[in-house]
Amino acid sequence: MSEQENPSLPHLVFGGELVSLDDITFKSYEDLDIVGIFPDYQSAYDAWKSAAQRTVDNANMRYFIVHIHRLMDPDADEE
Repeated sequence: MSEQENPSLPHLVFGGELVSLDDITFKSYEDLDIVGIFPDYQSAYDAWKSAAQRTVDNANMRYFIVHIHRLMDPDADEE
């Protein structure tokens, strides 16, 4: 079963301004935008896309989707 088919796989969406486009180092960890935790990949993707579109004028702003379910069970087999 893929992530898109299983609705019980939590995902975190967050972002912030990067120091440069060459690396994933945030300017300020205190200013990170925690968009939220979502129950499935599709809703996380929708939130990621919305947040990214809101900040499109700032080239150093980046948003990420973290697969929390993979952190919770790192030994699970990936299909």
